[in-house]
Amino acid sequence: MRPARPLAAAVALAAVAALGACGGVRGGPGGPGLGDPYFPRAGNGGYDVRHYGLDLAYDPAAARLTGTAVITARATRDLSAFNLDLKGLRVEEVTVQDRPARWNRAGQELTVRPADDLDRDTVFRVTVRYSGRPETITDPDGSEEGWLPTADGAVGLGEPTGSMAWYPGNHHPSDKAAYDIAVTVPEGLGVVSNGEPAGTSTRDGRTTFRWRVTEPMASYVTTVAIGRWRVLRSTTADGLPVHTAVDPEQEAASRAVLARLPEIVEWGREVFGPYPFASTGVIVDRPGDSGYALETQNRPYFPGAPDLSTLVHELAHQWYGNSVTPRSWRDMWLNEGFATYAEWLWAEDHGGATAEETFRARYDGARSDGDAEAARAVWAFPPAEPSSAAHISDSPVYQRGAMVLHRVRRTVGDDGAFRALLRGWAAAHRHGNADTAAFTAYVERTVPGKDFTEVWDDWLYGEGRPPAP
Repeated sequence: MRPARPLAAAVALAAVAALGACGGVRGGPGGPGLGDPYFPRAGNGGYDVRHYGLDLAYDPAAARLTGTAVITARATRDLSAFNLDLKGLRVEEVTVQDRPARWNRAGQELTVRPADDLDRDTVFRVTVRYSGRPETITDPDGSEEGWLPTADGAVGLGEPTGSMAWYPGNHHPSDKAAYDIAVTVPEGLGVVSNGEPAGTSTRDGRTTFRWRVTEPMASYVTTVAIGRWRVLRSTTADGLPVHTAVDPEQEAASRAVLARLPEIVEWGREVFGPYPFASTGVIVDRPGDSGYALETQNRPYFPGAPDLSTLVHELAHQWYGNSVTPRSWRDMWLNEGFATYAEWLWAEDHGGATAEETFRARYDGARSDGDAEAARAVWAFPPAEPSSAAHISDSPVYQRGAMVLHRVRRTVGDDGAFRALLRGWAAAHRHGNADTAAFTAYVERTVPGKDFTEVWDDWLYGEGRPPAP
């Protein structure tokens, strides 16, 4: 045992440690990354964003974006400098509290040095003016995100880090904020984004579309979709606004499935609890404009008309992923496992296979396409510990993540209690962040007297295929 230090010495050491932690009396630089286990440079330390004000203009013919980002944040420590994530684009001017600030670029890091240090808890405003041809980013898994040019415009998609291709920010899911987004495009094009429409205006052949997001939103589920749209605005039976934008070429193919959107939202309310946002809807682009659907907040994005299961999946993300957001990318299964299990529950509640039948088919390796290699891939790694950044969207995160929830359901034993658990989890972390440890603790606290050891050890964290259940 180490001998006890004298009290005065201990106090002095604590004071030195505290000064080191905050960078000294005058403050220090914020971290250039948050140390995410899969994307360590994503996000930045030292501040918490409260609001993004994005004023963008896009010229599709030149593929050129001009932007002004006004970011309102609170310093979480004394700061002499801080970083923003911004990939590509040319920075023209940076101000902090309306005063010119020094800045430099290194990779995706924009380091800002305000004229005066920022004290802890100061709410400050940084303005970045920038322009250029935004980049399409290739993820570790080979998929493309960031800014994707399309035949009639472009779409911004952000999972996991692509939003830094079109605006500077704290691009990590742990820092959520409100947004005001204005996008100016040539007259005749439309712009669909997150939140609620906040007006349009046309001048000199260019139209500005404004959108407002009042609920906290992670940057990876922000979107700007520019193109020619058939826009439909309606409400659900209880008055929730529905804003749907469909590429005209996809209108006929989408009509039947999108007619079921209000029904899916109402079902989600019954199963998952109150809908967490002020509106719902979808964006349906053309096939090939993106390689995947994405749960962009308020209105998921689809490359082509979605099938019913995919629509259920992406709408379920509004509860699990967009409202309850992962604390880090290690917790991806809390998004995808829940949304996949929502597909199973929808089928069960609408005359299809029961969740038990679907679980058993996945465990036994049954696939409709007969792909044996893909069936084995479900057991490649534990859902709570993806093997690398290239695999955070692989089948163990989705399918085995859903199997974890089914094993929780079977351990709980009572279906009403299990569905209450799903609603309670969504309520406990509404508009916040949560990690896997919080989920396992929540389950054990909510359902006392049940032993979940096998679920966590074998299904959530265990290597390989668990013993037959």
